[in-house]
Amino acid sequence: MKPGKTRIVGLGSALVDILISESDEFVRRIGVKKGGMTLVAMPDLETILKQASTKPIVVPGGSACNTAVGIGRLGGQARFVGKRGDDDTGQFFENALADRGVEALLMTSSIPTGRVLSIITPDAQRTMITYLGASADTQPEEITQACFADSAVVHMEGYLLFNPGLMTAALKAAKNAGALVSLDLASFTVVEQSKAILEEMIEQYVDILIANEDEALAYTGLNDDAGALARMARHVNMAVLKVGARGSFIQHENRVYRIPAMGTGTAIDTTGAGDLWAAGLLFGLTKGYNHEKCGRLASACGYEVCQVVGADIPDEGWIRIKKIMGE
Repeated sequence: MKPGKTRIVGLGSALVDILISESDEFVRRIGVKKGGMTLVAMPDLETILKQASTKPIVVPGGSACNTAVGIGRLGGQARFVGKRGDDDTGQFFENALADRGVEALLMTSSIPTGRVLSIITPDAQRTMITYLGASADTQPEEITQACFADSAVVHMEGYLLFNPGLMTAALKAAKNAGALVSLDLASFTVVEQSKAILEEMIEQYVDILIANEDEALAYTGLNDDAGALARMARHVNMAVLKVGARGSFIQHENRVYRIPAMGTGTAIDTTGAGDLWAAGLLFGLTKGYNHEKCGRLASACGYEVCQVVGADIPDEGWIRIKKIMGE
């Protein structure tokens, strides 16, 4: 990290999460791949939502946004860059960021604010049905070096890979601003559909690469931890492999750090688990914590968010997390 810089910028889709709890049969019936992310038009999302048997919970969401919120709640300098609709849902999204300690740098569009229908099954896994809305209206020329001014890290969600022109412009702007680039691969479906461009982008621009087991398998073709991590680390300064209840691995300068999982409670919902994990890691790095402490903080954030529905950790959870920061 460059001395004096601590701001972390999240760049991604400005989305509102709509959370419902349903059965595996529900997921099969609507015809999507469990655990993946499917892009749909707004009428299709509404049709699926009408079939739900539970009342939805509505909260601000989006992968990079969740990470920025986590950093803000940890007490870090957090900014989120994205595009929302000029509507009530977009205003709700912007207000929610301010309430959570995040500087919102949001462009607006006449297209409605994006939404994600997150279906939580009994095993706590989430399957996402996404209407990108206004976020998909973001133009490459709108993401400039000024968006990332005075930032230590720019954290990008893999979903941006669906718009290669925008992703390339963002990567170049972040590098021109002198920031490190962190990329979360986000979903195995993203990796599978972006293989043609992903390797070159990572080699040229990415400093920190983050993936879970499914994403790492899709990217590397390897299903053993050591092999996948080593393959991920080939072109980056730091690689992270999250392995669920088994914890995680961080590889930096040919050294591998084994990070144990935090807590013993059964997960209620995994929505935002990877996003909050990234928040703990990146915040720790900007604070100068060693790799083990960064990993423990990341694991604590990931654990606490799995104890609630949605990606909004309650105050008591943040109190427990911040105890680790003081150790």
